[in-house]
Amino acid sequence: MKTKFTYPAIFTKEESGYFVDFPDIKPCYTEGHSLEEATIMAKDVLESCIEYILKQGEPLPTPTDIGSLSGDRVMLIVADIENIKSQTRYVKKTLSIPYWLNAAAEKEHINFSRVLQEALRERLAVSSNSVVAENTTAYSYSDF
Repeated sequence: MKTKFTYPAIFTKEESGYFVDFPDIKPCYTEGHSLEEATIMAKDVLESCIEYILKQGEPLPTPTDIGSLSGDRVMLIVADIENIKSQTRYVKKTLSIPYWLNAAAEKEHINFSRVLQEALRERLAVSSNSVVAENTTAYSYSDF
């Protein structure tokens, strides 16, 4: 079975970073504060969307030719669904933090899941590739 799929993504510059949309797979989009972060998140959400479509037994859409798309930046993203199978599934954690800290973090649009993952990786001295997927804020088919 084929495990690598390539789809074009449209990156749109916004005030807070980049919005990423896959025109061939709806709804399949994400965002990132920087172009690098948005690219990492795009790969992750594309893998999740493809995995969902395949689990539903639906055919994958034919990728649009990148030359026919326009946007701030159009890039091809390669999804390797074999990567998904090797990653740990996500678990929901409930935690408590001081009110003032929560308010300050929300004001700065801090991604709590990402910060917790980064802190745990640093504390445990593990890389993002060895334990968990890089992106916890991507939206995918399973969110709808």
